[in-house]
Amino acid sequence: MDRDSVEPQVTELPGDRAETLVEYHHDHAAPTTYVCEFVWDHTEPAIGPFCTDVDGNVLLDFTGHVGASPLGYNNPKILDPLSAFDLVDPLKIAGQDFYLPAQGAPGSDADIPGPADLMDRLSDISSQYDMDTVFLSNSGAEAVENALKIAFDHTHGKYTITTEGAFHGRTLGVLSLNRSKGKYRKQFPEIPAVEDMPYCTDRSCTQETCDCGFFFDDTSTLRQMLDPDTGYVDPDGVAGLVLEPFQGEGGYRPPSEAFMDEIADLCATYDVPLIADEIQSGVGRTGEWWASDHYAVEPDVIASAKALRVGATISREEVFPDERGRLSSTWGAGDIIAAAQGVFTLDAIEEYDLLDSATERGRQMIELLEDADLPGAVDVRGKGLMLAVEFDAADRRDAIQEQAFANGFLTIGCGERTLRLLPPLDVTEREIELGARLLSDAAHTVD
Repeated sequence: MDRDSVEPQVTELPGDRAETLVEYHHDHAAPTTYVCEFVWDHTEPAIGPFCTDVDGNVLLDFTGHVGASPLGYNNPKILDPLSAFDLVDPLKIAGQDFYLPAQGAPGSDADIPGPADLMDRLSDISSQYDMDTVFLSNSGAEAVENALKIAFDHTHGKYTITTEGAFHGRTLGVLSLNRSKGKYRKQFPEIPAVEDMPYCTDRSCTQETCDCGFFFDDTSTLRQMLDPDTGYVDPDGVAGLVLEPFQGEGGYRPPSEAFMDEIADLCATYDVPLIADEIQSGVGRTGEWWASDHYAVEPDVIASAKALRVGATISREEVFPDERGRLSSTWGAGDIIAAAQGVFTLDAIEEYDLLDSATERGRQMIELLEDADLPGAVDVRGKGLMLAVEFDAADRRDAIQEQAFANGFLTIGCGERTLRLLPPLDVTEREIELGARLLSDAAHTVD
């Protein structure tokens, strides 16, 4: 497969083999999220955003495995260094209770980077926030859970603040913070004392023009909430404000600078710990290492996962508990290959200037989609390669997604009526043009 020339080639989606395999999968799988009946054949050609399914269809994938495949399929920047590694058994070790050789350690002759090297890289790309300590885990939900745990331990506070439209995972604790996919949250018991506030819905708003409800009458919902005299939440009792610096599942919304300035000011004024959920937005997706880097906020804790292949809770040494065993996980950080993939991903982003490339290619995609005048589109937005098109109705969004799939273009929905696009960070100008054309064709076909 030649990445410079390949284009989607589709006979029928889903094909006969895909339908058979999907049915077999569902025989024993618990109900979960299914985007479309696409079955990747990992033994067939795939490169960058292109892949082949079990029926021989070639597709352009702009889902990035929901952001968990930041460099696409079979990227040589990942595969080449891994190819020299002789696989061993077990590939998973017992978290941070067992140690592995580390490339960065003095005198080490390790061939492949391990968890210690990944933690070192994460500390380096988070040093602008003076972060120097990392706890690795299995998933993004665990990363947020651990962020909550260390915040509660560090502050002894009882309140947590979340935002409307928030989504932080599906484990029992973080379900209490979710304000999107509400029906799932309501089915389970919740942790107490969770307060919420509006999330910015207009990336260009000011305090005077805000219409989402966050700003009003020369103040803000958060400022009113925390006011020592008239507020209803004691700022000294807040364990953490949990915030997506670019909202994900709730609709792919980049906030305004006015919104983030107010968050930064109030967190500093009242010493409220800020927990940045960077599960989808981190590791270069928005054109910076962290989406937080675009704004005035200074997180006290960062939760990351997806693109790293492992979960990571990142903060300062003094924020983490001193007591051994306060944080622990048998399988957390114990996947040798995943740790190495995380390191290689960070190294590739840096070596090949993929932060700048993500910014440039994202700008190109937005311009192309705006020029395409997509029927029913009410907004095209994003930062870097965290991109979205919002339509006037959920039915239209779903129909366009289905038509795009039929044409060999994989996308994924979010929010109520938004389509998100997550090309690999090294996506080319040609591939962006191709994706924009396929989406435009689908939208005009549906219309």
